[in-house]
Amino acid sequence: MSALGAKVRFATWKSDPVRVVVVGGGIAGLSAAWFLRQLEPSGEVVVLEGSPRVGGKLGSVEVGGVTVETGAESVLARRPEAVDLIRAVGLGDDLVHPVTTSAGMWSRGHVRPLPAEQVMGVPSDLAALARSGIVSTAGVTRAMAEPVMPVQPRTEDISVAAYVGDRLGEEIVERMVDPLLGGVYAGHADQLSMFATLPQFARAVTEGVPLTKAAAEIKAATQPGHVFAGITGGVARLPGAVAAASGADVRTGVTVQGLTRTPTGWSLRTRSGLTDEHLAADAVVVAVPAPAAARLLGDAVPAAASELAGIEYASMAIVTLVYPPSAGEPPVAGSGFLVPAVDRRLIKAVTVSSRKWDWLAQAAGRAGSGTVLRASIGRLGEEADLQRDDEDLIHGVAVDVAHATGLAGSPVDASVHRWGGALPQYTVGHLDRVRRIRAAVDAVPGLAVCGAAYDGVGIAACVATARLAAERIVGAGRPGGTMGA
Repeated sequence: MSALGAKVRFATWKSDPVRVVVVGGGIAGLSAAWFLRQLEPSGEVVVLEGSPRVGGKLGSVEVGGVTVETGAESVLARRPEAVDLIRAVGLGDDLVHPVTTSAGMWSRGHVRPLPAEQVMGVPSDLAALARSGIVSTAGVTRAMAEPVMPVQPRTEDISVAAYVGDRLGEEIVERMVDPLLGGVYAGHADQLSMFATLPQFARAVTEGVPLTKAAAEIKAATQPGHVFAGITGGVARLPGAVAAASGADVRTGVTVQGLTRTPTGWSLRTRSGLTDEHLAADAVVVAVPAPAAARLLGDAVPAAASELAGIEYASMAIVTLVYPPSAGEPPVAGSGFLVPAVDRRLIKAVTVSSRKWDWLAQAAGRAGSGTVLRASIGRLGEEADLQRDDEDLIHGVAVDVAHATGLAGSPVDASVHRWGGALPQYTVGHLDRVRRIRAAVDAVPGLAVCGAAYDGVGIAACVATARLAAERIVGAGRPGGTMGA
């Protein structure tokens, strides 16, 4: 069965039409609206989005005559939720996969191929790691002791740096694991949770299995097939398609300033321009980042609000550079490269988008442009870089790219897109925090939460949380349920 599940038709919730309000028009909120429509076609779904457009962190902009992504440019294909949703909302014919997914690491003065024999930077083959040159001989030698080191099983959470560093050495953390995690969370391995950010290694930790052995087992068990997928024209097309397919009443430019429990459901205090209104709802899905969710739930669910307020967010920026055809291709293999934070570069990752996506390369050719690069900037606690003006950031990225790759010439066009408070930090204890949030929310009738703050920051994970939220809302409305009680 598809990850979206069979279409379920629950009994009518009440004698009157039911209204569910989704607060937040990012991909999680829009997906929740779509799932609600599948689960209960007769209900009314309203989506309230404070910004002028839907899509949240998914967006696009034209640079050098080419439409490029300002947020995520792909979905995880090995999880079915996002791919199934893309197909369900009518974009299945436009599903594409990267031309290449191999990548490099700008480490120790050179962009070196990232070994395939690793799982999120944890090596499964130390000989392959040695050949890559990413880690020094001393660092590889230190890691070679790991397979025979005694392992003490543990059930309490710990930071990635503490656990992996103890097993494999600090250099493996700094030059392999931290750059990969930084690309996902814009955070640091010494703060991120081992269980929340490297869940594939949870059994190794709790059962006392060497990490290199666990990584080899994970690699061996991985099914063949594409790891990532995209959409011709950009993943930024997805939010609009989901909104349309949901049939929801989507209202942009409407902020929710208060959420109050009533005898029959909920009252939302909203503002659109200078107009304040109250909107009644039988149920509410809160699909906004944790700080905003904490403010909304402060009165209704103070225990959840307190936990949500403790989730820190990192800011970052995407800088896109378009080079002329005369500049040629960057003389590095693969789709791009990562940069260890320990090397203190401006950039933390670069994607050669015109090499990674065939549709984008064709678009660049039609526009008379050449190579299209996108660079990611910003890690938690490094906001000073993001305070530089656009021209300075563009110049800094171009300089780093030239140093890393030797790419000649200057970009003919560029764009900077800043994401303030973009990425939730899954710090030590995150899974327990999420369990406490959900327990508090589940105790309140007609309420659910979803989004990147809970079970993963990728699109597929956000879609999965949206389905859970919709199922909770509809399930609570079945005969014997408690929605609106």
